[in-house]
Amino acid sequence: MKSLDSWFTEYAVSHQNKTNIAIHFVCVPAIFFSIVGLLMSIPNTILASLIPGVYPLVENWAFVVLIFVLLFYIRLSVKMALQILIFSSVCIVVNYYIGQYASLWMVSVGIFVAAWLGQFYGHKIEGKKPSFLKDLQFLLIGPAWVIQKMFGKK
Repeated sequence: MKSLDSWFTEYAVSHQNKTNIAIHFVCVPAIFFSIVGLLMSIPNTILASLIPGVYPLVENWAFVVLIFVLLFYIRLSVKMALQILIFSSVCIVVNYYIGQYASLWMVSVGIFVAAWLGQFYGHKIEGKKPSFLKDLQFLLIGPAWVIQKMFGKK
């Protein structure tokens, strides 16, 4: 199993250009956020029947998927997993409130498409293909890489 440092080293190969890095600082969290929103948009009748009471921040598919995502991060770094947990919690809460005032899936699709366009533009500037084309796990390394760059070592 690769360490988080080895993932970051490999990820950094196609993330050297300052403009591409700046684009990633905006677009990677936006993609993560929009995926949380899309998952929260899936009807949750099964989850609601499993959890007694009314807990909209827990009774959604984003919560379920994020448990597995956090397991991925825990294997690499407990500190990074905690940072991702905080970001994920913010994503769930903000998406919940967006869903109270707008069509969450439509807002999420718009953010998702715009952020991916930004990502591909950044890689065009970089002159290198996105890392996830080599290994899909890089889709989970991207958010950790942004957090590490913004807040320091894992």
